[in-house]
Amino acid sequence: MYKVLIADDEKIIRMGLRSVIDWEEQGYTIVGEASNGSEVIRAIDELSPDVILIDIRMPKISGLDAIKQLREDGFNGRFIVLSGYSDFEYAQTAINYNVTSYLTKPVDTGKLTEVLGRIREELDNEKEAKQSRDDFMSKARKQLLRGLLTGEIKLSDNEKNDLSLNHSSYQVIFCEKYSHELEDQSYDLSDLLRVTNKNENEIENISLDGRNVILLKGSHPIEKLNLMLDKFSGDFPPEKNSPLDSIFMACGSVVTEADEIPQSYKEAMSLLMHRFFCDKNQHSMIYSDSKESAFPADETTLSAAEKQSLRDEMIENYSSLLVNNIQVFNRNKIAETLKNLQNDLYKAPLSIREEKDLLVDIYLKIKEKLVILFSQTEIPFMTNSEALSFIINSHYLYEIILFLSEQADMVMTSIGYSSRDSIIDDVIYYIEHNYSSNITLENIAPLFGYNSSYLGKIFSKKLGTNFNSYLDSVRIDKAKDILERSKIQVYKVAEMVGYKNVDYFHIKFKKNTGMSPAEYRKQNS
Repeated sequence: MYKVLIADDEKIIRMGLRSVIDWEEQGYTIVGEASNGSEVIRAIDELSPDVILIDIRMPKISGLDAIKQLREDGFNGRFIVLSGYSDFEYAQTAINYNVTSYLTKPVDTGKLTEVLGRIREELDNEKEAKQSRDDFMSKARKQLLRGLLTGEIKLSDNEKNDLSLNHSSYQVIFCEKYSHELEDQSYDLSDLLRVTNKNENEIENISLDGRNVILLKGSHPIEKLNLMLDKFSGDFPPEKNSPLDSIFMACGSVVTEADEIPQSYKEAMSLLMHRFFCDKNQHSMIYSDSKESAFPADETTLSAAEKQSLRDEMIENYSSLLVNNIQVFNRNKIAETLKNLQNDLYKAPLSIREEKDLLVDIYLKIKEKLVILFSQTEIPFMTNSEALSFIINSHYLYEIILFLSEQADMVMTSIGYSSRDSIIDDVIYYIEHNYSSNITLENIAPLFGYNSSYLGKIFSKKLGTNFNSYLDSVRIDKAKDILERSKIQVYKVAEMVGYKNVDYFHIKFKKNTGMSPAEYRKQNS
């Protein structure tokens, strides 16, 4: 329905115009009335009508003067001028103001219907043309964005202006659903970022090869993203079933020039392709050129022969280490070996499928060696096809590491290792030697063949404190030692003992010691 405003200083005429035809049947709805030129100008500003029926002679500001002012202000609606005078001078003046029609009072119903039909047809054509133009511009804009992100085209200065690429910083993020089991992603990251971002042009959302890509332009949305990423750290995981809990992000680096955007895109894409290496409950991967381990290896750097040599070496090395440690029931060494395997696979220049195949071969090699070593013992191994299916279909490396750990535990139980009293000692040993890394109960439990919930219960039962509290006490003790014997800056001390967030480190340190790190150093150095 197109909107109509009726303007006449006589109420009875306004009422008559309302009832003279079936407006809805003609495709219109009357949104308001005005009794003088001033009211017309105000009503048009508030109601944005498409068609105005307006009397020439009205008090305060005449109809013609109102039309003149509105045209000068850029209003492009249709005017149907009404007058009791069939004076040529009025008609000529009205034509100069680009009015659609000039009707004399009393208004002829047939003539009004004819004029409204012509206007509706014009408005329909304009609407269709605008939609086509908008669709074309949207497609052209998205095509430019695709070319920019992938580096396929180099944009001209005018094209950069069209895409609002006049900011001091840019960042590319790939966003997808966190859980592989969910059919649809419940929340959209770009919508969450727009909540406090007034400038719509600073956030671009585009689909590339079925993947959701977001381009942030300017410091404000990038700062907003960083606040979100803080909630993804080990210290502040997102709450279950919250919007952030449904999202996984792969973030390229922040670049300062529009021409560097493809670099950020490439980094984010590479991280997304290596989501296989995420820890349990990890919701983001962030590129950092300051940490070698923060960026996965490129699988194209080795030849086929070099890859095969690397595979053979890793299969023999890790299968031998794990078999040896299983034989002597050394849980610490098994956990350490599996952790090293994770790290080596992250750095290895192999594809995800090649790494899964390698893990299958390691498992089969371990099984083969143990069957020969303990030929008199019935060990309930999975069938080769079952193990292969599990490893190949796993979404994450930690799932496979947990599987290998469980298999090692099963073998040790089968060949005579029944005591589990030492498991907590093994966990404590592991904490003492790895406190500076991102240790959580969820990501170390698989190394010892347990799920995190059960390991947490037996840990608390034996030590009288929960896992996180014990880990904090170890880290704070290490921090106190560093503060006493060195002048290393506090934020670096926080990083050295495993706290990514220095404010969180301050909170934990003060809770443990009753003073800040600086106060402790002053008192004890």
